[in-house]
Amino acid sequence: MEIRRMGPQIGVEVTGVDVKALDERSFAPIYQAWLDYNVLVVRDQDLTIPDFVRYSRRFGPVVPHPSKSTRHPDHPEITMLGVNKFDADGKLREEIYRRGAEGWHTDGAYNQAPFKATQLYALAVPSRGGNTLFANGYAAYDALPERLKDRLEGVIGTFSYGGRRGKSRLLNPEDQDWTPIYHPIIRTHPETGRKSLYFDPGKIVGFVGIDDREGNELIAALKERMIVPEAEYHHVWRRGDIVIWDNRCSYHKAAGDYPPEEDRIHWRVSINDYGVEAMAAQ
Repeated sequence: MEIRRMGPQIGVEVTGVDVKALDERSFAPIYQAWLDYNVLVVRDQDLTIPDFVRYSRRFGPVVPHPSKSTRHPDHPEITMLGVNKFDADGKLREEIYRRGAEGWHTDGAYNQAPFKATQLYALAVPSRGGNTLFANGYAAYDALPERLKDRLEGVIGTFSYGGRRGKSRLLNPEDQDWTPIYHPIIRTHPETGRKSLYFDPGKIVGFVGIDDREGNELIAALKERMIVPEAEYHHVWRRGDIVIWDNRCSYHKAAGDYPPEEDRIHWRVSINDYGVEAMAAQ
């Protein structure tokens, strides 16, 4: 097994390993590398859905995504990305083709217990384009001016699935009314202890105790400062890649630029922290 850094502040690659055969001793440095570099790529895997789910559960409980229409029919914990891109009339469905490409975001900010991680497995890769871009949330926090750090300390954001637009074409009609939830904008990572800017311009609605005028100014400032260029990693997909990212301290977006007539298909899982299900049941 070889672990190699992909960028100076984010991204690490693992080669020479079969995730189906990992024991705890072999998995430990992989997990630590992921914590250290936010995004972890494992190359050259050959997996079934049970293999992929079993490996994903080593990071935490796997939970179904709210978009029911894109869940695998036999494995609801699996989201199918890039499938059914064209409607019955042959028109490209932008919500499928450009899913994840609307802008920089973090997954699960609309949940009271946000997703710990998201993991993808590449089944089909286009001849060009289709990259996934990642950025470091720790670096975003570190680069904030001190006055903005001070202003955001203790500030709570309000988030929902549809954000300020209110609706999403990926949700069924009965799931469109999303109860807003609350998260600190400056978030301390529960495992590393590092501070990160926790922000999603597409999911945020506002801030607790801050009027719309100042809230709009804060959103504009954070959109401008959430991406630190030298703290990015752009992943060029290969078939058989597994990529997992830490939603607690990173942002991502799809490039949304591959030939529409070609396939770009992934299995996707959402991963919670251990203990979240028990907390929700209380």
